[in-house]
Amino acid sequence: MSADLPDVRQTRLDNYVDRYAARTKGMTASEIRALFSVASRPEVVSLAGGMPNIGGLPLDVVGGAVRDLVVDHGSTAMQYGSGQGDPVLREQICDVMRLEGIDAHPDDVVVTVGSQQAVDLVTRVFCDPGDVVICEAPSYVGALGVFRAYQCEVVHVAMDDHGVQPEALEQAIESVRAAGKTIKFFYTIPNFHNPAGVSLSDERRRRVLEICQRADLLVLEDNPYGLLGFDGEPQRALRADDREGVIYLGSFSKTFAPGFRVGWAVAPHAVREKLVLAQESATLCPPVFSQLAISSYLSRHDWLGQVKQFREMYRERRDAMLAALTEKMPAATTWTRPGGGFYVWLTLPEGLDAKAMLPRAVTARVAYVPGTAFFADGFGSQCMRLSYCHPTPERITEGVARLAGVINEELELRQTFGPLQPGAGHNYDAPGPELS
Repeated sequence: MSADLPDVRQTRLDNYVDRYAARTKGMTASEIRALFSVASRPEVVSLAGGMPNIGGLPLDVVGGAVRDLVVDHGSTAMQYGSGQGDPVLREQICDVMRLEGIDAHPDDVVVTVGSQQAVDLVTRVFCDPGDVVICEAPSYVGALGVFRAYQCEVVHVAMDDHGVQPEALEQAIESVRAAGKTIKFFYTIPNFHNPAGVSLSDERRRRVLEICQRADLLVLEDNPYGLLGFDGEPQRALRADDREGVIYLGSFSKTFAPGFRVGWAVAPHAVREKLVLAQESATLCPPVFSQLAISSYLSRHDWLGQVKQFREMYRERRDAMLAALTEKMPAATTWTRPGGGFYVWLTLPEGLDAKAMLPRAVTARVAYVPGTAFFADGFGSQCMRLSYCHPTPERITEGVARLAGVINEELELRQTFGPLQPGAGHNYDAPGPELS
């Protein structure tokens, strides 16, 4: 090599960059993870992360259950287990799902390392590079990361205050197939959507199932928030009305504690077998200790009463956020009114960019997630996700006040220097304010 030319190998930040599999090009850090170091500072009001508030969890009960598990069943709890999951826990999971109308057998259930792993396993089993996954617009950032990692093409479908629009879903299916592409499934979060905060109406649930059945399209129903509704009984799951066409994903992260990392998938028999094989190749088996700890908790504690306490706690925080938004936000700012779950989806006045505004917001000691994190195609810049699950009502009120101040400053700058260039916003019909 010429002495005048630097050795390329010595100037690389990553000496293995040309050796990675092609799929790693889709592996990028999410905008939420990038915010953690800033949002975790005590002086910053974080309306960004979706961490459950486990302050209301009876830690003495949990501690007692874990202690007894170690003393009485430690040799089992700390050993390898079944790749499908503990049989007793799978029976209890069926009891949990029955609240949403699902009549499943424990043999239908595959326990996973959180529902995030369930999304990964389903995608691994079904998707080849270039296959299409249809998702709501916006959609869960963790699922988008999985689809990107497996080199899937994501096609977004518009939502409004009543969930995904059936006509848009039908049109998307027709357009993708007319282009000669293969759709593997429709991924949806029908209850208290992350990030939009809206829920799919009963009438639309029927229409969505009919559309997917006619199209012979699998539905992947991700439902971590279904029991955290603030009004009435849990809505009937899509899986309850279609055992063969829907794979249902659940999780204990939101109704118990995320640190145990226990979720599950319910699938048709043949699919279940593939998921177990994929699970065994990934982890051999889901953590037995976590499974038995949750099983003991479900057996020894009024877990459903605990869920009701969580609902009231999150309702109080939701109300604090909606009241603060109503009082503080400038005109032309709109937001959803969630009936449960953790999130509000806010749309800024025309011409503002949530991602560009974030550094100014952090300087003002408030954090949120820009809407672009929830789209596979770079849209959503005019929107943001606000989380009310973890801060106290007082901190939520203060955080919204700080955010409103930043938005007002941005509006003043826009009046002075003019709006952003055309095309900076998004082209999807974002959920609007729920006025009922």
